Amino acid sequence: MQDNRSSEKRPISIAENQTPAIPVLKAFIYLVMVYLGVLALLPVYLVFINITRSTPEINSGLTLLPSVHLLDNWRILNSTGFSLSRGFFNSFLIASLTSLCATYSSAMAAYGIHVYQFRFKRALWGMIMFVMLFPLSLSYIGFFRIVFSLRLLDSYIPLIVPAIASPVVVFFLRQYLVSLPVRELAEVSRIDGAGEFWTFNAIILPVMGPALATQAFFIFVASWNNFVLPYILLSDRKLFTLPMMAVLLQADIHNVEFGGIYLGIALSFIPAICVYIVASRFIISGITAGSFKE
Repeated sequence: MQDNRSSEKRPISIAENQTPAIPVLKAFIYLVMVYLGVLALLPVYLVFINITRSTPEINSGLTLLPSVHLLDNWRILNSTGFSLSRGFFNSFLIASLTSLCATYSSAMAAYGIHVYQFRFKRALWGMIMFVMLFPLSLSYIGFFRIVFSLRLLDSYIPLIVPAIASPVVVFFLRQYLVSLPVRELAEVSRIDGAGEFWTFNAIILPVMGPALATQAFFIFVASWNNFVLPYILLSDRKLFTLPMMAVLLQADIHNVEFGGIYLGIALSFIPAICVYIVASRFIISGITAGSFKE
């Protein structure tokens, strides 16, 4: 009996001998995550440190401790014609309208591709996947020629309307719909006598809430930080966005005030941080929910 008991306990002892490897693996994973977190947050931290330093202090090298020149940099920033309120308004107007148009139109396209059956459906989906492979910068020259021929330079229309066609957002939302009983919900709504447009707006859109919030945030941040396309299309200073105004602080190469530049850069991405803090719960749920298929 003792031999049988000892033989039965041997697998347990082997398993117990393997358990110390698990805490080591977790510790390694945590170290990697901490390293990546520090690597991502360090540039942002240095920006906020440099807004408190003068230009000679910034030229002297890096430091992790703040200085006392924040008010001086604020005066320098205002003396350069930096219109903070106008830049905020222009950037918020473009980013919010772009986010709204791109999210709604992409949700409608994703719903149509997922629910309805029509000819060339696979070809359309393949074309969306194919377009995702090309960077947006390849279209800048042709896009500028089209905008110029339509006489839409110095206008927000070419910055907002093209966002309606967003293949990346369509792809993400369609993958999110795969994990939901969308076809069943649409069928029940049709049985109750609801139209297609009402079904989409009143039933499907609320179900897609987390995914819509996620994509709306990403589109808002991308549009808010967009510099190249507004720089190409806008020449009227009254229409300049906040990133464009921050770059204009470097116009005088003989007298560059780095403290004011860092302050302008910090002010330009503070709204994006605030939006993320407010919508973080929906963003996390929206990213994870589309990973599962029921």
